[in-house]
Order: sequence, then C-alpha cells, then structure tokens
Amino acid sequence: MRQYPIWCNINSCAYKSRRDINGNSTGNKSYGIKEHGECEIVIGTSSRNSHHFLNHKTTHRLLDNGDRSYRFYVDGVVIKEAILKKGEKEIEILPNLF
Repeated sequence: MRQYPIWCNINSCAYKSRRDINGNSTGNKSYGIKEHGECEIVIGTSSRNSHHFLNHKTTHRLLDNGDRSYRFYVDGVVIKEAILKKGEKEIEILPNLF
C-alpha cells in the first residue's frame, strides 16, 4: 500500500460487502490523495433526475516551516482544520472557524 497524506476509507452500499475483523458486513473502498480530493454530491431519483447537493474537499499543504496543514471544506467553507507540526506524531485540531 502506498503512503499518502490523505487516505479515504469509503463505506458504501455501492461496493460488494465483505466481513471485517469483528464479523460485521461492510462495503469498503479506499484510496490515497497527495494534495487535494474533491467530491460533488448529487441527489435525486435517477441520472436524469439528479441535482447538485454539495461539494466537499480535503486538502493537504506542506507549509514553509515544515508543518502540514489539513483542511476539510463543504461548499468552499472550511469546516475543520488540523496541523501536524514538523517532527511531531500527534495532530492539533484547530477550533472550528464558523
């Protein structure tokens, strides 16, 4: 498995079910992201009756001082931010900005 600054684990009924280590049925997919990942969510009843609902994005930036910044956006608004300071192992979740 490759290493990425952002890793997305998806649990969805769209994927074939399998059993996890506890015996629970899950439908999982995962993928890595180096800088940013964006997703448009559409809702409706079919491909012809689909409507934009929201966009979400997760970003990773390596700052000049060596710290790493992670942000989660919904419709362009930062909802959550975390910093991983250079040389540290624990992240710091910053206070909500809204």
